[in-house]
Amino acid sequence: MAVMKNPQYMGTNNSILLVILIVAGSFLPRATDAAQLMAGVAKVDITNEKAKPANDRLYVRALVIKNDTTTAVIVTVDAVAIGEIGYIKNDYLPKVRAQLRKELNIQPGNTIFNASHCHGVVCEDVDKRTVRAVMQAAKTMVPVKIGAGVGHEDRIMENRRLMLTSGKEVDVRRAYSLPPDEKVAAVGPVDTEIGVLRLDRMDGRTLAVVYNFACHPIQGVPNGGNTADITGFSSKTIEENLSEGTIALFVQGCGGDINPISYKDVNHLHSAEPLGLMLGFSTLRAVRKIICKQDSQLVVHNEVIKLPRADLAKRISAMEAERIKLANSLNGTFLNLNTFLPLTVKYQLSRDFPSLNSYRYLHERKMGREGLDKMDAKNRANMQAYIRNIHMMEHITRINTNLRLLKKHQKSGYAAGNKTIDVEVVGLRVGDFVLTTFPGELTVRIGLNIKKDSPHDLTFVAGYTNGYIYYAPTAEQLRNVGGAQEDSDCLLAPEWQKIFETKAGEIIRKLLK
Repeated sequence: MAVMKNPQYMGTNNSILLVILIVAGSFLPRATDAAQLMAGVAKVDITNEKAKPANDRLYVRALVIKNDTTTAVIVTVDAVAIGEIGYIKNDYLPKVRAQLRKELNIQPGNTIFNASHCHGVVCEDVDKRTVRAVMQAAKTMVPVKIGAGVGHEDRIMENRRLMLTSGKEVDVRRAYSLPPDEKVAAVGPVDTEIGVLRLDRMDGRTLAVVYNFACHPIQGVPNGGNTADITGFSSKTIEENLSEGTIALFVQGCGGDINPISYKDVNHLHSAEPLGLMLGFSTLRAVRKIICKQDSQLVVHNEVIKLPRADLAKRISAMEAERIKLANSLNGTFLNLNTFLPLTVKYQLSRDFPSLNSYRYLHERKMGREGLDKMDAKNRANMQAYIRNIHMMEHITRINTNLRLLKKHQKSGYAAGNKTIDVEVVGLRVGDFVLTTFPGELTVRIGLNIKKDSPHDLTFVAGYTNGYIYYAPTAEQLRNVGGAQEDSDCLLAPEWQKIFETKAGEIIRKLLK
């Protein structure tokens, strides 16, 4: 006998089953939850209280990011370098990484430590305070949405390499004088991009901003105090104008040959704060245009590559010979400083009638007497001879300064049998934000080349990361060895550029797969 099913009961049973499925489903792990990106940030004061008085505070800032498979750490330090020079010792990086691996199981290859390259003085226990910052960030992780974008800033920096009419190059440094104006033919490029990664809490409040820009933050402050310089002020500006608790991490770019604007100005106070405010507000404009979304992409690639060192012996010998030649070209002069200065003022004030009033010149000429004109011609010749000696001596000072750098690197490098150097390079992708790093002071053309070659618009380049190997100029700039700081304070042979740019391109493409 067939049993008829009651439609009323069937509807009730289906409803109960639907409720059970909904309730049960709420306890099941969802794919979006498993892929949720988490992040935490913190900053710790690292100002050295025993050094000169502090104008503003120096910080180590940490950002910890993780998804279901990967954890990455970005640490930014208000310091000149991660080891080798300045106040951070060479054991800083291995000590901090070892501690983070022990305490948080964070792999060393997933950590990025970037120095702003400000010349501030950090505390002696900066390594311990760095670990504290990372641990605080790891303990305060929250779900985040992310976005990336690009800002623009062209007012605060200048390329410090000057192309001369002779085909050589010099740089704008406080360590030595500039060449004569008439010898300068052109200047190099700058990178006006600000690369920005924005991280928001799920309720829309900003958690962190990572921003990448290329400029030496070495302007200083009027009182000469300890300072985080331009990028310290820019980070402070960003943090004060976004959600409470926001932390801004500055990642130094390819600023090896990029100075603050008007770096050699002698008519105005040198102050980093106005430049930092401009960089901060330009970054904020970019931040506010970024729309954050849920995106769990987090990829880190780390490897060590071998680069060739330069053999500087021939160039050192040539520069020593040039120095002797220049010294031998110096001749005795009729004038000294006390007589040269008033003559210079007088002859600049009145080029036609420098020694007496015009009517006396006219009268002497009418009488057929040439004494005044001959005296002026002799004085001008003596001034030119004096100026020539000054320019020769200034050239010698530039040679002396750069020659010391070359000799230092030759002694510890090629002459000591060290023909290559191992460097750590990192690639990081957070959503659409792509970053590749290098441990030296990359000059700006390197960064521009890598960005141009990348198939991804939001690609950025950081120098000064995970160590320090001095300057890394282009192969073209290395044809000028001994002429400027970037090509003199350098360990690398010209072939390094192609090796690194090729590797950077490979890493970027791996991140984009």
